[in-house]
Amino acid sequence: MFRIGRRRKIDKLDFILAGAQKSGTTALHYFFEKHPRITMGDQQEIHFFDDDDLFSATVDYDLLHRHFRPVTRSTIAGECSPSYLYWGPAAERIWKYNAQIKLLFLLRNPVDRAFAHWNMQRFKGREPLDFFDAVKEEKSRIAGAPPREARRFAYVDRGFYVPQLERFFRFFSREQMMIIKFEKFREEQRETLDSIFSFLGVKPLPSFRRKDRNVVPYQRAMNWEERVFLYNVFADDIAKLEQLLGWDCSDWKL
Repeated sequence: MFRIGRRRKIDKLDFILAGAQKSGTTALHYFFEKHPRITMGDQQEIHFFDDDDLFSATVDYDLLHRHFRPVTRSTIAGECSPSYLYWGPAAERIWKYNAQIKLLFLLRNPVDRAFAHWNMQRFKGREPLDFFDAVKEEKSRIAGAPPREARRFAYVDRGFYVPQLERFFRFFSREQMMIIKFEKFREEQRETLDSIFSFLGVKPLPSFRRKDRNVVPYQRAMNWEERVFLYNVFADDIAKLEQLLGWDCSDWKL
């Protein structure tokens, strides 16, 4: 008979799925929840390390750990908050919490990511502006809004991946990080998932059903003028990302 070992309280997370927003994190979270040796807590996005109020005094990590039930010794614990990649202080906060933690990042073509982000805000009734107007007004909107509100409209700013990743590189070794192209995760889901589970030190899922999550209907398609404009905005950062990670991002280019 299979016996379940003594359960333990979570005192440190083993990994964090830290970004990027609208890049497949919800789908990956779904697969993590299906794994018998992974626990993801009681909600998808706990938003602990990007909550400035929690770090204004002595940090109470029990506020994070209370989201997790006691687990067996062989179970690993993770959390998914895509905004950690973007939120400036999050990298150092995570490092001070657990310098040995593993980090996962999914990165999507920043042009497509920006449009998907805008579409999500429209779908939720938070965005009165059309996409191109929102892009052109972004800097002034962000400058005049509280930080939590501002990041909702950071369609372009969230897509500059190099400075965001470099914040984490200052604190964590490359061996602690797995950075995945969203497009590869979408097209080669089985193989990509197997490599992710291997990185986390658990066996692959024995059964598998392809899944897309958090998909909302699009009000319209991005037009060519918008795509060209945004590609020109992101072109330098895409080139730097290719050098930084050794990636081929030709599928992100015009």
